[in-house]
Amino acid sequence: MLLKVTDLDISYGSKATVTGANIELKKGEILSIVGESGSGKTTVIRAIMGCLPGNGHVSGGNIIFDGRNLLDNTPQQWREMCGTEISMIFQDSGNMINPIRRIGEQFIDYILTHAPQISRREAYDLAIKMLDDVRMPNPDNVMRSYPFELSGGMRQRVGIALAMTFSPKLLLADEPTSALDVTTQAQIIRQIVDVRDEYNAAVIIVTHNLGVASYMSNKIVVMQNGMVVESGLREEIIGDPQHEYTKELLAAVPVVGGKRYYA
Repeated sequence: MLLKVTDLDISYGSKATVTGANIELKKGEILSIVGESGSGKTTVIRAIMGCLPGNGHVSGGNIIFDGRNLLDNTPQQWREMCGTEISMIFQDSGNMINPIRRIGEQFIDYILTHAPQISRREAYDLAIKMLDDVRMPNPDNVMRSYPFELSGGMRQRVGIALAMTFSPKLLLADEPTSALDVTTQAQIIRQIVDVRDEYNAAVIIVTHNLGVASYMSNKIVVMQNGMVVESGLREEIIGDPQHEYTKELLAAVPVVGGKRYYA
């Protein structure tokens, strides 16, 4: 088991926001966490990444990744792990990129931070390769561009390229398609699946879209009010939901021509 989250409690100050969450994920699997806004989905993956904002903290449970408890990490161990063993794609990768620096400058600095032994030329070549791997057209031009010169879909591809540079074992994606049009959403989802296939990385994607979860996931976790109310294989959750909230989410999927389209 690559990742095992057991009885996870997360609090902001004294206020509990997530209670008793349990997640298991093997290498190469894709798991979707679904639920409405405020259900605790993003909070869970931020805890796994060690980047809870403000006074957020894990107040109970364990996060076992590749045989070690991440809650025992020192700040230095988190710095060494994030970006190399665990990476994240954010809701809008443009927000994590410095708006007044060119993509290439930031990409090279990111690579050299984790691999200071290589030259800037080698870092540039690696950045070009990663942009090419995510099907970015004209990667040399992208490296010379500022973030505002790229479309939302292109910025997300830059985010995926950055996240996969060091072939992490676990990729976390926080609603990576919510700010995109439908066509670009489909492209980014396929890109994440391709990344899993190419690198054999495990993926956790946070989404409110059950169609996305059904299309790409091996497992689905349903959250409501900071609690996991149902979890299991995709076929179990989509085909035979047990919890009333899961049934409500499934019932909200549009019906076209008498057929309900989950993907």
